[in-house]
Amino acid sequence: MSEHITVRQYMTAMPQTIEEELELADAKARMFNLGVRHLPVVREGRLVGILSHRDVAVAESLATVNPAHIQVGMIMTPVPFTCGPDAHVEAVAREMAKHHYGSTIVVDPAHPSQVVGLFTTTDALQALADIIDHMKPAD
Repeated sequence: MSEHITVRQYMTAMPQTIEEELELADAKARMFNLGVRHLPVVREGRLVGILSHRDVAVAESLATVNPAHIQVGMIMTPVPFTCGPDAHVEAVAREMAKHHYGSTIVVDPAHPSQVVGLFTTTDALQALADIIDHMKPAD
């Protein structure tokens, strides 16, 4: 395993995205059908935020909220944490842990509003497991 382990090696390339006008109930159904906990939110193909399963749960826990009348843009996290695909896994994982981020949106460094991947805590744990395996002495 090389010294410079990149996010690109572990990210989900070209993840599904959702539009900010999508209703919460539809976004929740899409997350369930895709089996994901995070979806980048776009406006005309440009990154504007991220919707997590926690955002959905918090919105649904409010007695005054009707999921059929709430749009993703109203509950998403704007200005999400991003990195480029060649960022060091350890630096990104450290930042995620420090701020309790469940995921990082991977963007094209030349076009920072263009989503190219999604790096999650599960991806970070897989990278950690691979690093530990690589450090084990040969039998």
